Amino acid sequence: MAMFDGVKSLLLGVYRSHFSFSHVRSLEAFCAPWSKTPKGKTLDLGCGTTPKNPFNAIELYGIDADYGIDEASRIFQCDLGMEKLPFGDETFDYVTAFDLLEHIPRLAHVEGKRVYPFIALMNEISRVLKPGGLFLSDTPAYPRLSAFTDPTHVNVITNQTFRLYFCAPHNWARRYGFNGDFKLVRQNWHKENLLTLMSK
Repeated sequence: MAMFDGVKSLLLGVYRSHFSFSHVRSLEAFCAPWSKTPKGKTLDLGCGTTPKNPFNAIELYGIDADYGIDEASRIFQCDLGMEKLPFGDETFDYVTAFDLLEHIPRLAHVEGKRVYPFIALMNEISRVLKPGGLFLSDTPAYPRLSAFTDPTHVNVITNQTFRLYFCAPHNWARRYGFNGDFKLVRQNWHKENLLTLMSK
């Protein structure tokens, strides 16, 4: 009986996570309230060769670890979570991360020291955003199978990760070195991914 209750509790948790937020039909619909009037600069993390610009910013920049530096197209190389972003403080109005955060380790050992790459990246995102700037994450998340299927997914995000660890009033990631202070603006599911929008 106790085992049945445990399984029932687990399934209810999965069900509630799955239906905790409404689904949106498209990324464009999710971003529409903020993309009607083009302005400012945006930075797309893990952009490959084609940075995304869902907020219709006037200036578009990209960061990727695998595609080298192309300053003409404003795509720069950076090992996200391990290196600082190559931009000054409060440079961008928007930062976006599409199918990226699930690849950033939560814990690593570098030269005998324990580091938290995911926390470090969230610090860098906060640093380069202007006050009032927006950070958009589009990532596979629990309980979707896509969060676990890819063997390079090392960081499982849930619908509570940002709310509890990186946003006021909780900011629980402070115990691991997070020094930002985001506000949760909106969360929705889109297909297999969780869309999260936060403001600095």
